[in-house]
Amino acid sequence: MINEWLEKLPAGDYPWLWKVFLAVLVTALVNYLTGKALDRLQTHLERTHNVWDDALLASIRRPAYWMIWLVGFSYALQLILQTSDAEIFTVLNSLRAVLAVLILTWFLVSLVGQIEQRLLSGEYTKSDEPFDPTTVMALGKLVKTAIIITATLVAMQTLGYSVTGVLAFGGIGGIAVGFAAKDMLANFFGGLMVYLDRPFAVGEWIRSPDQNIEGTVENIGWRQTRIRTFDQRPLYVPNATFTQISVENPSRMLNRRIYETIGVRYDDARQLAAIVEAVRSYLEQHDEIDQNKTLIVNFNSFGPSSLDFFIYTFTKTTNWVKYHAIKQAILLDILGIIHQHDADVAYPTTTVKLQQEMAQQIEGESVSE
Repeated sequence: MINEWLEKLPAGDYPWLWKVFLAVLVTALVNYLTGKALDRLQTHLERTHNVWDDALLASIRRPAYWMIWLVGFSYALQLILQTSDAEIFTVLNSLRAVLAVLILTWFLVSLVGQIEQRLLSGEYTKSDEPFDPTTVMALGKLVKTAIIITATLVAMQTLGYSVTGVLAFGGIGGIAVGFAAKDMLANFFGGLMVYLDRPFAVGEWIRSPDQNIEGTVENIGWRQTRIRTFDQRPLYVPNATFTQISVENPSRMLNRRIYETIGVRYDDARQLAAIVEAVRSYLEQHDEIDQNKTLIVNFNSFGPSSLDFFIYTFTKTTNWVKYHAIKQAILLDILGIIHQHDADVAYPTTTVKLQQEMAQQIEGESVSE
């Protein structure tokens, strides 16, 4: 009935004009109603705090608008094609399919990005179920790469290219590319090993005793890892390096160690045993010392200018700033214990013994002066 009514309308040399106008009008109306529906859906989903719902809503709006307009214009072009044999309309059919694939790819990549962003923000993370940033970033990059590769193959197939030939060429050319880009592949597989073995994660402090590498990990890419050194300079390390060096991860330590040697004067040798015992008792009662770890306070050696005893213990905290504050307080308290026993710490001294004749000569010269 609509077609019969439209055919009665005056259209001159373009009988499809009113049909195209109606198709565009319906497309605009559907686009408007879709926006209203998404607004109502957003209001409903705001009552819940779910990463998947929020990510889907944030990523679907713009691709949905573009897809609606693409379908509407495609239908309009189809109406024109029924009355025209122009070659350009045949090309536009393939272009329409490619654009649909691109819009769908845009939506999927955006959805993965929104999910990744929300998982990393910590807003949707419960305290007892933390998300590892390294794992989230790795999975996000892997899924995005798979989507883009699949979309590219589908688009090529739509344009008339043989995907089988492309894959065969990729298999043959992969050998040449492998030799030409061996360093790039080494970095890729090095990054893959970092993601799988997880010797460190984003935000952790790492250092290498083999090379001058130390700082906080900011990003783990497929080719290189960005580390922020303690002087706030970015350090870019190829991932292949981590397969050849040793890496320490202080961020995962359980405790921090206090290992200090303290020297007492030889004049205070009688008080040394009491000082050592008092220091041991002090550390055993300290709230910040982990009593489940090794704790040693013992006289160690006869130094050139001092009687040396050492303390060996571990703090409960691993925080770098708090550890040094605790260590300072402990050392000051140990100094106070030494002073309480009427003793003092030693400093380098030298004793010169002279023969009797030389001593008398020096004494005589002093008297004559």
